[in-house]
Amino acid sequence: MKLALHWQVLIGMVAGVLFGLVTRNTGLDIGWISLIADGFMRLLRMVIVPLIFLSIVHGVAGIGDGRSIGRLGAKTLGWYTLSSFMAILVGLTLVNIIRPGDGFTMPAGAEPMDPERAQAPDSILEQLVEDLIPLNPVGAAADGEILGLIFFSICIGAAIGVMSGPSGEFLRNGFGAGFQAIMKLTTWVIRLLPLGVFALLTRTVNDLGIDLLQQIVKYMLTIAGGLAVHFLVVLPALLFLFMRKNPLDHYRAMGSAMAMAFSTSSSSATLPMTMKCVRERVGASNKVTSFVLPMGATVNMDGTALFECAGALFIAQALGADLSFTTQAIVVLTALLASVGAAAIPSAGLVMIFIVLEAIGLNTPEAYALAGVMLSVDRPLDMFRTMVNITSDSVGAAVIAKSEGEKLNY
Repeated sequence: MKLALHWQVLIGMVAGVLFGLVTRNTGLDIGWISLIADGFMRLLRMVIVPLIFLSIVHGVAGIGDGRSIGRLGAKTLGWYTLSSFMAILVGLTLVNIIRPGDGFTMPAGAEPMDPERAQAPDSILEQLVEDLIPLNPVGAAADGEILGLIFFSICIGAAIGVMSGPSGEFLRNGFGAGFQAIMKLTTWVIRLLPLGVFALLTRTVNDLGIDLLQQIVKYMLTIAGGLAVHFLVVLPALLFLFMRKNPLDHYRAMGSAMAMAFSTSSSSATLPMTMKCVRERVGASNKVTSFVLPMGATVNMDGTALFECAGALFIAQALGADLSFTTQAIVVLTALLASVGAAAIPSAGLVMIFIVLEAIGLNTPEAYALAGVMLSVDRPLDMFRTMVNITSDSVGAAVIAKSEGEKLNY
């Protein structure tokens, strides 16, 4: 029987640590291991541009047109923005309080980066205008200007969404098919995760020894703590604020979907179960569930947004870059936009961490090496992130259904 992906990753982690210790103590050449690690990281970065473009255009175009759809779309996007922003603030607060990157040991021979390289321009508005509105969308994609690509994708998706007739239907179907194709490609890349984790951990332990894993525990606890606060405090508080209902009733209704999300690490794979729970146990109408939840599985990634913000700041701390308030504001905005482009498949949020790093100038080999370290221990965090993601989707669907005058089961 084929092992589940999370068991394969755990085996890869243990094997990578053990083999890294062997190579470190025996002096064996690990050139081929480094080649595998570099290749895997390049594959992850390879899918960034098409993944963002197709997923956002497909999701935004699916909103459609008409007064009713427009109202529902505004509520949906408003909820997603609010919940993701709250998640980012939780991550931002914890990582600044705990500072898991302080004292992190860099690989031998790697110099801490100059903090000035991570500073944003004095005018955040000027920088946002330049980054968000590309002069040439194709050039922005080719040059890795991801914020501009995200903005253009949202605009073209909105334009397609209001198109009627055969042309609009053709484009929506075409982008939907393209989105399915890039999800399949990204899934193939993620299937290499056990091998990639093995190679990354082997190289890391060979370079640094076991001390690194002891240091990374603080980072893992910071991310897990942030997810727990958002899952157990923020989302229940928002649900009570908007609905005046007991959050435990909603969480009990969504128990099956939460368990499936945790085991699969995929919002997309969990979507049928999420819709079933929201429709049958929460009591939202098919109109709301069929609109809000598929959109949520595409663009609403609270856990991913929290991870991207906290992860980028962890890397900055580890590299000795003291980020200013302005730069951290850039991190918040970029994490919010980048989480929209994260596909609803296992570990897709790992791809998006590079976007946040690029936005604040942390695009150095040292930063990418630390992203690889984060990747090697990410699987259990990814399972928790996915559960947070689908829970936010379901809470949003309940809140929107209530605002539409629907009577729920609790």
